[in-house]
Amino acid sequence: MKFGGTSVGDAACIARVAQIVRDAAAEGPIVAVVSAMSGVTNRLIEAANLAAAGEIGLAEQVFGALKQQHETALSALIKDEFKRKQVSTLLTKIFEEGERLCRGTAMLRELTPRTLDSISSLGERLSAPMVSGALTQLGTRSEPVEATDCIVTDTVHNGADPRMDETRANSEKRLRPLLDQGIVPIVTGFIGATPEGVLTTLGRGGSDYSATILGAALGAAEVIIWTDVDGVMTADPRLVPEARTIAEISYREASELAYFGAKVLHPKTLHAVSQAKIPVWIRNSFAPERTGTKITPRGRTNGGGVKALTAIRDVALITVGGPGIVGLPDVVGRTFSTTAEVHANILLISQSSSQNDICFIVAAPDAKRTVEALRKEFAQDVAHEKVEHITVDTTIAIVAVVGENMRGTPGVAGRTLSAVGRDNVNIIAIAQGSSESNISFVVSEKEMKAALAATHREFGLAGAKAKVS
Repeated sequence: MKFGGTSVGDAACIARVAQIVRDAAAEGPIVAVVSAMSGVTNRLIEAANLAAAGEIGLAEQVFGALKQQHETALSALIKDEFKRKQVSTLLTKIFEEGERLCRGTAMLRELTPRTLDSISSLGERLSAPMVSGALTQLGTRSEPVEATDCIVTDTVHNGADPRMDETRANSEKRLRPLLDQGIVPIVTGFIGATPEGVLTTLGRGGSDYSATILGAALGAAEVIIWTDVDGVMTADPRLVPEARTIAEISYREASELAYFGAKVLHPKTLHAVSQAKIPVWIRNSFAPERTGTKITPRGRTNGGGVKALTAIRDVALITVGGPGIVGLPDVVGRTFSTTAEVHANILLISQSSSQNDICFIVAAPDAKRTVEALRKEFAQDVAHEKVEHITVDTTIAIVAVVGENMRGTPGVAGRTLSAVGRDNVNIIAIAQGSSESNISFVVSEKEMKAALAATHREFGLAGAKAKVS
C-alpha cells in the first residue's frame, strides 16, 4: 500500500492511514510506502534554492515552519509520551541533517543534483516514523524503513531508475524478516540509493513508483495506491463535472492517461509490475469503503472503445516550416536531434504530408531553450530562406482520447473530430499512435474544456458505459 501526500497531510489523515493499514495487516502481510506530508517536498526544495542563493536565514525559516508542522502533527497523533519522544528524537536528527546540507549549499552557493536529492527526500524520511508510531499506538507492530536499504537505482539524480535484481535481493533481506514476524514496514517513498549507497530520488511523484518497485521485488499479490480521489476517472472532474470512476482499466490505458497528464499515477508506476502482471488499485484514503479502480494487464471492455480522456496544459507547440524544407536533407532528423540535445521531451509530433511544416509539442519550461537551439541549428537555412519560420505557441493544450479497444472500433477518430467540430472547437494538430489506443489532438488552451466536454458526451462516458464503481 502506498499513501500520497494528502493521505498523510496532517495528524487526522495519518491516524486514518494507520487504521487502514491496521485493518489490512490483520488479514495478511503488508508493506506500506509513504510520501512526505502534503506540500513539504515543495518547501524543502524552496529551502534548498534559498540556500543556493545565499539566503540561509530564509532557508532556516522554512525549516523552522516545517519543524513546527511536524511537531504539531506528532503531538496530536501519539499520546504515549515515551513513544512520542522516540519519534521526536528521530525527526530532530533528520532536520539537523537537512540544515547542515543547506548551510553547506549556502557556503558554496551551489545546489548539486545530489544535494537536492538529499534535501528533497527529507519529507518522506520525516513521514515514515510518524506513520509507524501511529500504527504502533493502535497495537500493530511496525518499523520505519529507509528505502535506501531496499531500492537500488542507477546513478541518475532527480529521476533515477531501479536495478531490479539488486532491489529484489535487498528487499528480501530487509523486509521479509519483518513480514515473517508480523511487523509492518513503513517505507519511505520517492527514495532509492546507488549500489555504492548514495541516496537518489525517483523523480517528483515517485512514491507511486516506489510502491510498484517493492511490490514487484517482493512478489506482492496486489499494490494499492491510496490517494485523495476515488480512482481513475473518465475525465478530470474539475473540467468535466459528469466524469465518473472507471471500475477497471488496462496497464496500457492507465499509462497513456498518466503520460498525457492524468495526475492519479506517476507515468513510470506500471513499469515494475507489468511483467509480473500484478494488479494495481487506485483508492481513496478519505473514503476507504469505495472500491476504486483496478488496473490489470488487459482491463475490461466498456463496449464503446473509448475509456477515458485527459488533457495537458503548460505545453508549447513548436513549428519548423516553410516550402523550402521539402527539399532540405534530413530536416526531420536535425529537428529532433537538436531537441534531444537540450533534453526536451517531445510529447506529440504532427507533420503535414507535403512536409511543409513539422510541428511538435514539448513541456512549456523546455520551449525557450528548444526554440533557441533550433534557430541556431537552422540559422543558415533561414538566411537562405530554405526554412521560413521557427515559431512557438504556448497558448495550447493537448487532449488525449484513450481506450485499449479503440483499435477494433470503427469511426472513433471521425466521431472525435465531429464532436469537437459541432462545439466550434478548432483542432490545430492531431496525432494517432500505431497502437490505436490513443488519439491526441491540439486545441487552444481556452477551448480545452469545451473539447473535453464534447468528446466525453459523444462517447457516453458519463452513462452506464463508463462502468461506474
